[in-house]
Amino acid sequence: MGAAMALLFAREGATVVVADILEKAGRELAAAIAQSGARSEFLPLDVSREADWREAMTALMARHGRLDILVNNAGVSGALPDRLGVEDFDRLMAVNARGTFLGLKYGIEAMRQGGGGSIVNISSISGLVGQAFVHMGYNGAKAAIHVMTKAAAVQFGRDGIRVNSVHPGYMPPMRTSVTSADPALRERLMATIPLGRSGRPEEVASAVLFLASDEASYITGAELVVDGGFLAG
Repeated sequence: MGAAMALLFAREGATVVVADILEKAGRELAAAIAQSGARSEFLPLDVSREADWREAMTALMARHGRLDILVNNAGVSGALPDRLGVEDFDRLMAVNARGTFLGLKYGIEAMRQGGGGSIVNISSISGLVGQAFVHMGYNGAKAAIHVMTKAAAVQFGRDGIRVNSVHPGYMPPMRTSVTSADPALRERLMATIPLGRSGRPEEVASAVLFLASDEASYITGAELVVDGGFLAG
């Protein structure tokens, strides 16, 4: 989904800074965007490490002077066979919840310098309901993103900073997914979705683009669900 977002924002004229722990994939994406004629670069970032955020944001501000939009998209899947693993819980919280908090911290600090901005946090339907096949740490981390979004919107709206969350439903399995990658389970899941299919990364990217844009200038602290109608059932 992060790649789909980066490509869409680039097509809309944004200068895109790709930041990821996967340096090879991140650099290739930034290079592909640049080859298309848009402006893009890569910065290494482990979202769970505050030092990485500090270094990345310092480099970004030195090169560009401002940050207008931040999308906190990095995450690891909770679709794991052992749903009571403590190490899994710690990793889910470190990457998904702590990573988003650190993004908020350093994004807000940068946007205050520029007079405002828009932050979009990627949560999940897992942050709104429980699921039988997902580690509860994933539900907890995504729920934390949901409520941190609202807290940040309330606390920093006077700084001209909007903060919203997007909640994807069932998408193609993440690279770290295990149980949700099982074809039999996915077939059962598709039967619970009113639109009858999984979502596409580009559909999530379009929701993020809207919330980040001036067209959503009076929307903050909101959650936008992109789930094919699953939660409506």
